[in-house]
Amino acid sequence: MILFISGAELVFIFFIVLLVFGADKIPLIARGLAKGMTQIRQATNEIKTEISKNTEVKNPTKSITKDLNDSVSDLKKDFDDLKDSIKRDLN
Repeated sequence: MILFISGAELVFIFFIVLLVFGADKIPLIARGLAKGMTQIRQATNEIKTEISKNTEVKNPTKSITKDLNDSVSDLKKDFDDLKDSIKRDLN
């Protein structure tokens, strides 16, 4: 986003660039700028992809932890039932 630059100022800047670099160099400069912008866009997309992959990895970890906690509580319940049945048999 270009802030505080009017159309007349843009035309003036383009005229200065035309005088400094010449008409034959402007397409090369534009291609270079476009290539740089494309590389920046690809880099930001890669960063976004990595961030989303890292956040997706954390969710399965939470579900695995929940599953393990559920299994442990089931085992505790089974041991308590076994302990109670052994106490009844001994009495």
